[in-house]
Amino acid sequence: TEPVFPLSVEQYHAMIESGTLTDDDPVELIEGVLVFRMPKNPPHAMSVGHFQDFVPAKLAPGWIVRLQEPLTLADGEPEPDVVIARGVRRDYSKRHPGPQDTGLVVEVADSTLARDRGMKLRSYARAGIAHYWIVNIPDRVIEMYSDPFVGDNMPAYRTRRDAASSEMVTLPADIGGATILASELFEPSEA
Repeated sequence: TEPVFPLSVEQYHAMIESGTLTDDDPVELIEGVLVFRMPKNPPHAMSVGHFQDFVPAKLAPGWIVRLQEPLTLADGEPEPDVVIARGVRRDYSKRHPGPQDTGLVVEVADSTLARDRGMKLRSYARAGIAHYWIVNIPDRVIEMYSDPFVGDNMPAYRTRRDAASSEMVTLPADIGGATILASELFEPSEA
């Protein structure tokens, strides 16, 4: 592997504040390393849009949906496809949500499945994010991870449940516990 220069979240923020990094730079900080954000194809964009369409009405009061916005962790600032965050939008006018504000993180995966199951899963587990879902577009499955832990310095989740697109999925209880037909989060199948 190529050598990398690790960055702290503070250094990353300083690069943004100084203009060294801008909104046009397709990068995010994960596990202390700048990585390229992958471009989004139409099925990916549709799935993210479905979260915006179907999920807000199912949330308990005091939770909001944030799409493709930063989440500040101790070792990075990834930009998950969806974050269900506590509070109202104004709560994040001077900072991004952190683990303590987060009820659910969702990554929509097509070409990014290895990264979403690898470094992003480790990063979210290390931060103690209680619920992490991967909308696995190629397999039309929602991978639902819960119960994070750090064992042998390798963060992971103790529980994984997969739901096929024909199944009902339940949002975590603290954000509302409502059920959604998993297929609502995918593009229509070509059956």
